[in-house]
Amino acid sequence: MSGFNDREKAFEDMFAHDEALKFKALARRNKLLGLWVAEKIGLSGAEADDYAKSVVRADLEEAGDEDVFRKISGDLSAKGVGLSEHQIRRTMDELLATAVSQVKSEA
Repeated sequence: MSGFNDREKAFEDMFAHDEALKFKALARRNKLLGLWVAEKIGLSGAEADDYAKSVVRADLEEAGDEDVFRKISGDLSAKGVGLSEHQIRRTMDELLATAVSQVKSEA
């Protein structure tokens, strides 16, 4: 029975580790996304960092990416930056891949 318990514990640990990496990667993607949008709307330095943090916080509103998408697309539109939904979502996907690579290399 001990072998079964050990295996169960190992799977639980692996799941917790994978979820932690997923959370870190999404937070990193949102920060990178925030910096990308900040550049598009003319922010730099501390303002860009603050904007990136606001994008990370926006992801806590609901599950999934829609809360982040709504925030950045609304902010881009408000500043007159015309990017299509496809362009924004493609960038979100590309930055997620970058974030995953960065988080894995740090682990």
